[in-house]
Amino acid sequence: MKENRIRILYIDDEIHNLNAFKASFRRSYEIYTASSAQEGKQLLKEITVHIIIADQKMPVSTGVEFFNEIKDTLPEPIRILLTGYTDVEDIIDAINKGHIYSYIKKPWDEHELHKTINNAYEIFRTRRQLQEKIIELEKTNDELNRFIYSTSHDLRSPLMSVLGIINLSRLDNSVIDPNGYMNMVESCVLKLDDFIQKIIEYYRNSRLEVEYEKIDFTNLLNDCITAFKPQNTSILFQTQVDQSVDFRGDTFRISVILNNLISNAVKYQKPEEANPMVHLTVKVEPHKATISIRDNGIGILSEHLNNIFKMFFRSKNNNKPGSGIGLYIVKEALNKIGGTINVASKYGEGTQFEITIPNRNEFDT
Repeated sequence: MKENRIRILYIDDEIHNLNAFKASFRRSYEIYTASSAQEGKQLLKEITVHIIIADQKMPVSTGVEFFNEIKDTLPEPIRILLTGYTDVEDIIDAINKGHIYSYIKKPWDEHELHKTINNAYEIFRTRRQLQEKIIELEKTNDELNRFIYSTSHDLRSPLMSVLGIINLSRLDNSVIDPNGYMNMVESCVLKLDDFIQKIIEYYRNSRLEVEYEKIDFTNLLNDCITAFKPQNTSILFQTQVDQSVDFRGDTFRISVILNNLISNAVKYQKPEEANPMVHLTVKVEPHKATISIRDNGIGILSEHLNNIFKMFFRSKNNNKPGSGIGLYIVKEALNKIGGTINVASKYGEGTQFEITIPNRNEFDT
């Protein structure tokens, strides 16, 4: 089989048409013929073709019906319908459903059919090249993601070692640091570690399968608050959980969502606020859980609300440190589990996020 030639399968129940087609085009193309749709299907199991030409009027199966039957198992070959009748409805139906590239009237014009075949083959090549590029890009993207994850994971170990050394030096007073350089180093290390953890969260969210299990929101909120309370011990955390029915959800992603939102509520408090507060409520219903996280922090400018879920977006109305990917991860995690998020904020007064997550309790066995 010559790979550099266009391979065509022509199906027609009239033998003289098959012979005429072979005689006209065998010098230009690699031709295979079949006298019925069934014979054509059998040939397609044995050979790979670029273009399939089928006559519309065949006794057992029409050309349109044949194309419809093979469109899922053989999506690549370009389809051309050949008809000697004014089968307008069938032709329109075939084109609308995307089964055929073009149609040619019988008796065919040799020049027109040559042109149609060559154009069809160009489409075949373009589609195949595009598919190859997609596969190549997916592979490159996968390798890049794995590299980023591996690098991020490995970077945490030396960072934790630096923090350990800083803490040891404070305990035994072995380092005199009148200018506070140790605090500056610690702050930079913590910022870098926070960013690395966000990268790891992003990777795990994009890769891990969604897994549903029972969730106790009282325990989950307490765990999240315990993790962030030391960052600002003056904040009053208020929680209200209404969970009279079981809830099943993806614990990892819901934890990621809560951790990022609570982290922001803590981070973006007003320095001058006398009574900093973070209020969390959860209401669990048979089909969903609604979670609200409200703070009295610095708030978000109204013109920025449409952009806060974009990767690396950071509001210019504050000088707080941040990676700009926390809320992007929140949105991506919600997309994975079919949840939604809404935000309301007044600059200088505070922000409220409300998220809705489907209750997958029907998966309980």
